[in-house]
Amino acid sequence: MGKKNKKQENGNTEIKREKIRLGERDLADACLPFERPIVELEKKIDELRSSSDSEIDLSGEIKSAEKKLEKALKDVFDNLTPWQRVQVARHPLRPYTLDYVNYLTTDFLVLHGDRHFSDDRAIICGFGRWKGKKPVCIIGHQKGRDTKENLLRSFGSAHPEGYRKAIRIMRMAEKFGHPIICFIDTPGAYPGIGAEERGQAEAIAYNLREMAELTVPIVAVVIGEGGSGGALGIGVADKILILENAYYSVISPEGCAAILWKENSRAPDAAKALKLTGEDLKGLGIIDGIISEPLGGAHRDFEATAENLGEAIDEALLELSKISRRELPQRRYEKFRKMGVYQSKKT
Repeated sequence: MGKKNKKQENGNTEIKREKIRLGERDLADACLPFERPIVELEKKIDELRSSSDSEIDLSGEIKSAEKKLEKALKDVFDNLTPWQRVQVARHPLRPYTLDYVNYLTTDFLVLHGDRHFSDDRAIICGFGRWKGKKPVCIIGHQKGRDTKENLLRSFGSAHPEGYRKAIRIMRMAEKFGHPIICFIDTPGAYPGIGAEERGQAEAIAYNLREMAELTVPIVAVVIGEGGSGGALGIGVADKILILENAYYSVISPEGCAAILWKENSRAPDAAKALKLTGEDLKGLGIIDGIISEPLGGAHRDFEATAENLGEAIDEALLELSKISRRELPQRRYEKFRKMGVYQSKKT
């Protein structure tokens, strides 16, 4: 949780909460190209605040700059293109699975290994108390904050042992009657030769079948990237939610552009054609709801994003708790059978 600082203003003591910082990098160093004007405005405001400690009153200039900043944020983030949303979903300061786990759960116990080959650090599995109360099982992709951690976690791209570990823990959750929460954030399953040799496709396909038959509620949330079968391997759920600036797609825009046009530079065109944003997915019946992010994206206000995400999951779990365990698999099956919108041309 954020630390509380006391700030003296006009003789009154005001409680001010510091924002939780994710990673060691500054936003100015990790900003996206279209965020640069916003970051420059923020720098100017910080400079004005630093100067306001002197005898000169700069409150008027600060207030004016803050209004310009809010307008700039709205102008940019209320009109993001699909490709820009993909870039925001990949932002290096965006919250990852463990950030949400640490904020929204207590007593979280991480479990390791698939009992066949090894432990895959790209997928986190464990049990904890949701908001300090109800026991839940949490499965999620985990990326790294620096190069060393990204290599350890394969940049969030899971191996077969990761998916086998996930289904092992899910079965344990079913045994004890605990609901399952899945956080999806991966560019796709790991594409290496070793992963293919150990049955990458089979591991994902097996998870699809087994998750469809689990008799406990499953809520999946796309918190960043939702790429291909790597995402679907832990995505067969009763409720599928997506953060406002996340994406969910059968293939990455770059991969699609390389196949269709043989040019990675056409990725923005591919992102538009793939219909991978929350609004598009909702219209196609792929997802059940969109979780709003603070103005400027989740990387600008983690706490507000986590609170929104927690409330959305609470609502989904409450709704699913009213359905008998016997009914859940059949309803889940019917849900996926109805997905998609199809058009046929008359000949």
